[in-house]
Amino acid sequence: MSIEIKNVTKIYGEQKALDDISFSVRKGEIVGFLGPNGAGKTTTMKIITSYLPASSGEAVVCDYDVNEHASLVRKKIGYLPEHNPLYKEMYIREYLSFVAGLHKLKNKKEKVEEMITLTGLTREANKRIGELSKGYRQRVGLAQALIHDPEVLILDEPTTGLDPNQLLEIRSLIKNLGKEKTVLFSSHIMQEVQALCDRVIIINKGKIVADDSIEVLTQFQQAEQLVIVEFDKEVSSLKIEKIEGVKRIKAHSGLSFHLICDKEVNTRKNLFNFAVEEGLVLLGMRMEDYSMEDIFTKLTAN
Repeated sequence: MSIEIKNVTKIYGEQKALDDISFSVRKGEIVGFLGPNGAGKTTTMKIITSYLPASSGEAVVCDYDVNEHASLVRKKIGYLPEHNPLYKEMYIREYLSFVAGLHKLKNKKEKVEEMITLTGLTREANKRIGELSKGYRQRVGLAQALIHDPEVLILDEPTTGLDPNQLLEIRSLIKNLGKEKTVLFSSHIMQEVQALCDRVIIINKGKIVADDSIEVLTQFQQAEQLVIVEFDKEVSSLKIEKIEGVKRIKAHSGLSFHLICDKEVNTRKNLFNFAVEEGLVLLGMRMEDYSMEDIFTKLTAN
């Protein structure tokens, strides 16, 4: 395993930020680490990178304990924190050369140019970091995390501040990196998670509440299905809720209803019958799978 977290707890004063969490990540996996603000994502990542000690439990990276072999762990990890710490007065090449020096790389100049090309910084390469947009600063952060060719990448909100085109480029980069490296990244963008991840870990209030593949998670509510129905005229929500098989109305916009329905009941037939009885024309009806956003909300909402 590239990353192993075993019964890790972290306590700040009287607050338990992490509560006996365990998970592992294999080499070559891209794993999304999700959770609401304050759930414990960043704390977990800081423990993995040996930046922060756990109160109890064990964290291992590439067979090295993060406390006993912190310097070796840091050689194995590339880390992009949520708040990207950069020296804004430095030029991009100057900064990356400085980072390469910290890692004691012999081929500094070649690695700097390789990272500039890899992360799409060529057009901005002669600028000071302070002159860059937020999106390009994220690219510099990615470049410094990759420059020493780490086995494990820990990325905390890596696409913050990127425009749609930059998002696609960075997603493609992370996807390609995942073929050779282990990638653990946090994000609040559910579409990004579905596009990139082999697996998702969801943490809430310091506890792991889900750990499985996207496919399994999107089917986890086997007893329910999402039905989207549209009528030609206004209809009372109270009447819709009384239809057999309708468990609740998830959303209502104009003449369209998003319904959470019981899979054991033929709700579609009941909706057709309801439309006939009410003198309504059924303009459309379709079933959809649960999205990652639905699952995230289901598992983390208070």
